[in-house]
Amino acid sequence: MKPLDRILEAAKAVPRHIVLAEGEDPRIVEGALRAVRAGIAEITLIGDRNLVEERLRAAGGQLCEVRIEDPTSSALTPRLVAAYHALRRNKGVDEAAAAAAVRLPLVFAAMMVREDEADGTVGGAIATTADTVRAALQSIGRAPDVGLVSSFFLMMLCAPHHAKKGAFVFADCGLVVDPDAAGLADIAVTSARSFEALSGKSAKVAMLSFSTAGSAAHERVSKVVEATRLAHAAAPGLVIDGELQFDTAFVEAVSAAKAPNSALHGEANVFVFPNLDAANIGYKIAQRIGGATAIGPILQGLAKPANDLSRGCNADDVFHMIAVTVVQASRG
Repeated sequence: MKPLDRILEAAKAVPRHIVLAEGEDPRIVEGALRAVRAGIAEITLIGDRNLVEERLRAAGGQLCEVRIEDPTSSALTPRLVAAYHALRRNKGVDEAAAAAAVRLPLVFAAMMVREDEADGTVGGAIATTADTVRAALQSIGRAPDVGLVSSFFLMMLCAPHHAKKGAFVFADCGLVVDPDAAGLADIAVTSARSFEALSGKSAKVAMLSFSTAGSAAHERVSKVVEATRLAHAAAPGLVIDGELQFDTAFVEAVSAAKAPNSALHGEANVFVFPNLDAANIGYKIAQRIGGATAIGPILQGLAKPANDLSRGCNADDVFHMIAVTVVQASRG
């Protein structure tokens, strides 16, 4: 079974309630209808009720298939405003500011998740990553056992030309610009957990660098070496190695030649890049030149699932991100 099919089957086995903050966007509506009809999620669309209904009819949907919440008139709004005010008043947010914030679709959706009105949320088809992540951090918050909220792309190699097939995690491609060693270690451990939750397989983590096993000396290499040590100390059972160049982590023959003592043996499935420059460039090369399917950025380290779409997404991307969010919600 292809990795994406496995995720869809896992979502169908435990469907959850997902709230989509940008319910006025046709791509969101189309992806939502696919998710409902595939049996992977109950969906709430956020937005101006008349416009969302218009988009729904244009997509061939019926009002009975989804729930619509308009923040300006929803029965939920007073409770979410009160909850947001209680959450943020120590940050200087008064009642009027709380009311204004909750009427923003991203905040309304995130507060629905916080208040257990939904199991997860997806945004970012229109909003920027910064706005999407800010709403999630301020409303949902960080998981108690995580030091850093980060992101990853789920990279699917399933095409005939891919010599090695399967699901792989690239992190952090969308959020943390230049993590220190402790931050990089946290990204590694959290990414391993994310991979295992979504794939059902054991994580094998490569800490990437321009150096392999001491082939170069530089402070940036030292950061990766230290991050590897910290990650292993935090999760002793985790299969992890670094510092490694990508080919050493991915190709068995190269690993045998350049890092014969590596615990990975060229079979890494979680790739932790040293900074956002490398990670973002790397995933886009894999996607655009290598033909990998890239799903993300998927957020990790939050108390409850909230995910970000690319503004260039299509309905397929929305559908797949809903499925990923369902699986995250079902596995805590």
